[in-house]
Amino acid sequence: MKKSNLNKKTVKRLTGAALGGFMMMSALSGCGVSTSSNSKDVNAEQTEQQTTSAATVTDAEGRTEVEFWYAGGKTAVGVVQDIVDDYNASQDKYFVKTVTMADYDETYQKIQAGIAGDVAPDLALLEVDAARNLADKDLLTDLSPLMDADSDFAKDDYLKVYFDQGVDGEKVYAMPAYGTTQVMYYNKEVFEKAGINPEDIKTWKELADVSKKIKDEGYATYGWEPMWGEDNLIDFALSNGGKVLSDDGKTVTINTDEWVEAWEDMRTWINDDKIMAVHSGGQGWEYWYDTMDDAVDGTAGGYVGSSGDQADLDFTKVGAMEQPAWDDDSESAPSAEAKQLVSIAGSSDDEKQGAYEFMKFFTSPDNQALWSVKTGYVAVRQSARDSETFKSYEADHPEILVPLSQSSHASVRPVDPTGGEIYDALKIAADKVELEGVPAKEALDEAQETAQKALDKVQK
Repeated sequence: MKKSNLNKKTVKRLTGAALGGFMMMSALSGCGVSTSSNSKDVNAEQTEQQTTSAATVTDAEGRTEVEFWYAGGKTAVGVVQDIVDDYNASQDKYFVKTVTMADYDETYQKIQAGIAGDVAPDLALLEVDAARNLADKDLLTDLSPLMDADSDFAKDDYLKVYFDQGVDGEKVYAMPAYGTTQVMYYNKEVFEKAGINPEDIKTWKELADVSKKIKDEGYATYGWEPMWGEDNLIDFALSNGGKVLSDDGKTVTINTDEWVEAWEDMRTWINDDKIMAVHSGGQGWEYWYDTMDDAVDGTAGGYVGSSGDQADLDFTKVGAMEQPAWDDDSESAPSAEAKQLVSIAGSSDDEKQGAYEFMKFFTSPDNQALWSVKTGYVAVRQSARDSETFKSYEADHPEILVPLSQSSHASVRPVDPTGGEIYDALKIAADKVELEGVPAKEALDEAQETAQKALDKVQK
């Protein structure tokens, strides 16, 4: 097949238009949640990039155009665009052009295809595993030289738990856009009628007792609703002392007693005792909003959801609290994950610089405060709390501090060295446990075997 002779500017704009058309047909709702990246990795031979030879794309006013692909929930997408508009108006050297995606998985998949076809964006918002997979193939820009040359860059002001997720040795291949951790939301009226003080719930075992009371005494149809998927179940195992990998990184440890106990208890509460429930399926993030709605309208006593849900919740009806420990012998340790801004290596030097400048703008203390207030996600700059925007909001909305406080003792979700196959195996196991009622040991033993084979392959 003859290769097209369209220039980069034309190809990228055609690609953006096509993606925009695709998005018009996609669900416009969604929540900024973590989903496993299960697409096949782009072929490294097809995606070898020249990091300095690409032609710079400019707009009609001569500004360097920085194409930005991202996804998020209904509110988050709008806030990102507002920040982009502010950035574009704040200077006349760069113009950030946005293309929205259905979710994080689609962003990653389309970036791989875009790299292979030489029509990738200059800037993207990705999950940690997806960014690490691209960085391992040298497909992302090393930001450290740009940071080192920038006397205004305040690295120490970034929360270490989030910033370090984009660091590999001396390289910085991603800047944290914001943090996310899944917290607890409860229906105030249901809890009040049942005589439950949320501050008294210190463990998941205690929450199960509360859920049973709520259901058995008719205060709600279900006591609690975990969010569908592997993420909540991984958090429960981590808070029970479980690990994804052995300390030497050579063994997958997702079927240890800590994992089996936590997952089997959840299986029992959902499938046998029916004091908890899980929404699944539907289009896009439909299941997520169905879960949220149950907590708001009192169908359930509460649920586990993203810190980013705060933008869409009515806090006259619900309250927020941190995830508890698993039992009296453990400590709360749910995962905290950064959503990351990355610069694609195939862009020109001018486009890389523009991408970096926007990253700085997006993560400025004032914009991080605005982002946190508008979306509920965790600000990645310590000084964001000093912003008047944050302080005035915090006074009337103390729930904004819950995910920030939880981040201080959260686990950093391990990067999957197989490119996603460990978490894919856990996703399959989670569906078996939550939806099919398969015993946790059986599901996790199968997942461990699959994941270990994948790990062994990459370690050869």
